Order: sequence, then C-alpha cells, then structure tokens
Amino acid sequence: MYVFRAWHSMPDEFHDADGWPTNAVHGFARFLLELLERERPRHIAIAFDESLDSCFRNAIYPAYKANRDPAPPELRRQFAWCKALCKAVGLVTLAHTDYEADDLIGTAVHVGRRDGFRSVIVSADKDLSQLLQADDEQYDFAKAVRWKADGVKARHGVHAHQIADYLALTGDAVDNIPGITGIGAKSAAILLAHFQSLDALLARIDEVPFLRLRGAAGMATRLREQREHALLWRQLTTIALDAPLPEGGFARGRGDGEELASLSDWVGFGPLTRKRLADAAGLST
Repeated sequence: MYVFRAWHSMPDEFHDADGWPTNAVHGFARFLLELLERERPRHIAIAFDESLDSCFRNAIYPAYKANRDPAPPELRRQFAWCKALCKAVGLVTLAHTDYEADDLIGTAVHVGRRDGFRSVIVSADKDLSQLLQADDEQYDFAKAVRWKADGVKARHGVHAHQIADYLALTGDAVDNIPGITGIGAKSAAILLAHFQSLDALLARIDEVPFLRLRGAAGMATRLREQREHALLWRQLTTIALDAPLPEGGFARGRGDGEELASLSDWVGFGPLTRKRLADAAGLST
C-alpha cells in the first residue's frame, strides 16, 4: 500500500543509475523513516505482496483480483528496491508467492499473540480489522489515528470478528469479489447484528423474511440461491493465519552498512536521507 501510495504521490524526478524511476523508493523511504523515528519499535515486520497472480485464492477463484492491471515494470522494479531497503536497515521482511501481504500480517499477528505480543497493524485497510483482538491496534499512519477491536463497529458497522463475513455478503470490488446480489453495507450489518455470523445466517435463512429489513424476502431467496457463493466469498475474505514466516521472530536488527550505502548510491538518496537511514539501521557512530 505504501509503495503504491508513494508511486502515485511522488514526482517522477528521481532515477537510478540505469535511468529507471525511483520515485516510489524515495517516497517509501520517507514513510519508513517517519514510522521508525516516530514509533521506535523494537519488533517490526514489513509485508510485501509477491503473489499478485499466484496467491492460493487464485486457485480457488481464478477471477480473484482479475480486475486489476498488472504493475508496470517501472513499479515492479521499485518493489524490489523497497524490500532491499528494509533488509539493509535491519528490518524483518515478509513475502511469499502463495500468500498475500495481508496473510503474512495475519500470521505475524497470530504468532506474536502466541508469544505474548500485542500487534499494531500499520494500515487503514478494513480487511485487516478482522485480526484485532484484546490490545491489538490498527494504525492509519497518514491520519495519525488508531483504534482497537472495540472501535471497529463505529468505523464499519460490524464487529472485528465479523469483517470477513461482512465482506462475503457485501463483496469487495477492489478484489473482484461479487458478494451476494442486492446486499449492501447496511443490510449486511443488520443481518450480522441479528445472526452474529454468516454460518448462523445461512442456517436460519427462514427467519430473514420476518426481519424489519426492506426487501428481506428477496434477500432470503438470494441467500438460498447463492449459499455456496457466500461460503466461497468468505473463504476469500478470511485472512490466513498459517503462512510461512522466517525463523527468528521480528526483533529489529542492526543494518548492513555496505548494502545500505550501495543501495543509496544506486537510487540517489541525498545526504540527509542517508544519515537518517544509518541512524535507523543502528550504524551511526
């Protein structure tokens, strides 16, 4: 997300030694340094998407994210630079060809919780709200706003643990998930408030026509007709908690000065950015 945001917001005036654009790398480095300097985390992991057309969800539903244009070569090259930057600074990086960044984040949250950590998820994406429990937080870095599991309903109309079911009903146009025909955000929230879960809703469809909900009878019909679709959409919207992660946990390490200097030379970082990166990597004398 933050690489894409930098790609679209930074002017195309930065280039590497071969003349390729590096505006996304510069913008991402700015974000990363602000995050590290503001929060000073001792444990951190950065998740990257390498499964844009090879994710396990594509095997389940080939049309998954088929509405998205592939990233242009100028951007794909910069994803590699951003990942190399994180590694050079001494940060744990997560990437896998079968799992999306959300799944890697979800698994990191799950593993961290098992090991006694609370997690702060740096993203405003509502899909990730399903991961929030206890003292976990979600952090919209750009707006400097944080919320916990008990703050999800005020933002999205359903509880954190209902997010995957909610998206299965409403669909998610960004990921090319259709949802159930005729069920929008308000209807999905009302249904989940009454039934609590998609499973209970599907088991008790006969109750739907009696709800004080406009078009309830038609919704019941469509839910019966599209029951298997609803379960498939829920499978797609549920974040995996079993993605492969690197050994050793998420402790922040000392960076690689030689690699950081080489990368800085190649993408053209200025002296101030180089100093901040060296500080973040624990390399300053």
